[in-house]
Amino acid sequence: MTKNTPPHWDLSNIYPDLESPEFETALKTLSAQIEELETFFGEKVSASDAETPAEELAKLAEEMINRFNESYELAETIGAYIYSFITTDSFNKLAMKTLSQFEQTEVRLRLLGTQAQQWIGSITSLLPEIVSNSDIAKAHAFFLEETAEQSRYLMSAKEEALAAELSLSGSSGWEKLQGTITSQMKIEFELDGEVQELSAPALINLHSHPDEDVRKRAYEAEMKAWKEIEEPLAACMNGIKGTVNTLNKKRGREDALHASLDAARMDRDSLNAMLEAMVDSSPIFQRYFTAKAKRMGKEKLPWWDVFAPVGDAEMTYSYEEASQFILKQFGTFAPELQDLAQRAFTENWIDAEQRVGKRGGAFCMGVPAVKESRILANFDGTFDQVSTLAHELGHAFHNECLYSAGKTPIQSDTPMTLAETASIMCETIVANAILDEVDNPDEELAILETALIGSSQVIVDIYSRYLFEKEVFEKRADAELSADDLCEIMENAQKATFGDALDQEHLHKYMWTWKPHYYSAGLSFYNYPYAFGLLFATGLYAIYQERGEEFLPDYMNLLASTGEDRAAELADRFGINIREKKFWADSLKVIEKQVDRYCEL
Repeated sequence: MTKNTPPHWDLSNIYPDLESPEFETALKTLSAQIEELETFFGEKVSASDAETPAEELAKLAEEMINRFNESYELAETIGAYIYSFITTDSFNKLAMKTLSQFEQTEVRLRLLGTQAQQWIGSITSLLPEIVSNSDIAKAHAFFLEETAEQSRYLMSAKEEALAAELSLSGSSGWEKLQGTITSQMKIEFELDGEVQELSAPALINLHSHPDEDVRKRAYEAEMKAWKEIEEPLAACMNGIKGTVNTLNKKRGREDALHASLDAARMDRDSLNAMLEAMVDSSPIFQRYFTAKAKRMGKEKLPWWDVFAPVGDAEMTYSYEEASQFILKQFGTFAPELQDLAQRAFTENWIDAEQRVGKRGGAFCMGVPAVKESRILANFDGTFDQVSTLAHELGHAFHNECLYSAGKTPIQSDTPMTLAETASIMCETIVANAILDEVDNPDEELAILETALIGSSQVIVDIYSRYLFEKEVFEKRADAELSADDLCEIMENAQKATFGDALDQEHLHKYMWTWKPHYYSAGLSFYNYPYAFGLLFATGLYAIYQERGEEFLPDYMNLLASTGEDRAAELADRFGINIREKKFWADSLKVIEKQVDRYCEL
């Protein structure tokens, strides 16, 4: 790997800076749009009801949809711009202050969304007539129908308003605290003969270091670091999960999973079928873990070896090499995908450098006003990070499909399940393409290792996170949980899913501390959607291999439609029944073949 520093993202075509006249104008414009929406609801919508003629209701629905789309596009752009500073530099006080001010505006928009939900719920019986009287309403029919359905789970208007306002000092405050604490951590660690101050993401990335001594010391340093801040993070977890439990109960939800399933546009039958297939696949992954332990001269894997490279461990990439590799592999799939990735690399959509103050992990966010995306990564030169870049570029391609199809923000509102389809498809493209190219067993083993680490994380570790979060919600309903409680729940979940192939004395009881999804009140159970994405994309890739190029238009149309139907109905377009375990089991068989090959080498 070269010493070239991975890039920071370029935001200049969005706004010049946080104090620029252009950004200030955008904030004022959004505020004005929201004021107009508030007047619209106060003067027009409040006076309408089920007795109002359908033709008039259609005009109101049309105006409401247009106004929301306009405000959502601007709000999403402003939010992404501010978040780009927050996530890359948590020491930026101006960004923190700007975010706090923007959240006040966001609350007003969310309250209007709640009013819209209540209004649509009150005229549910007239929706067919409304849709038939307006082309705009017809184009947003799924939104209207889903909103009417979800209106059943609303508190009173005053209670919803209070909940939205309290979120600023409640769940949102806890979320920001967790992000600040974890991003500002500095851990002294000896690496390459030099004591360095590493950020948490940099230390976590040492999970995949080729030297076992480094991996083990990094694991020990990580355990010690999380121990020192476990209490404030436990407080954050309790604050958020307690809030979600309270609101779910007040809104008439069956449990914490209920709202998550609705947000994912997935039914319990589909989830249960997928989870059953995942549980049944345990022997497959047990074979993989056992074979890996044997290669490393051990009976069982301690946690610091779970991500260890095997095979040609010297295979590393500079950022430039990674970008060229990804472009080449994307080109084997579709020129549209390659072109999108080329724009992302050339126009610096990606912030890839590891540094203190920057959030861990990786994500992609759309910037609708400029029809672009921005990607955060923590690039360290490993093939795993190359795969992560491909994954996030898949999200950017998904955004591009929505933008190119002219979808509005409302039509683009994609559930968590389907949001992972393009990203995992891109990971699959990269992994399969390179496996087809290699003729060196050591290199093939290294690539299979990377692929199976990813698959085991998405199937085995994700299921442990699902079990963890499910139990946390259940126990939090009775009392607050201590840091020790959270650690115990996490370890038990890992034992239940990873099984005897892992060293039971050296698991990762602090996995709950740094995964940001646990700390978002709006992203409960943001774990099983990854498994959905992997297995759904694997099934789609198998269809692509059968159909070839004729698959691509249908696939891109699917990505452009993910905000306009439920998961089962979209899957049906490709003859996939996600309510049956067979589909999920068939996708897992693809991974089983990789395990078979891994064990052969």
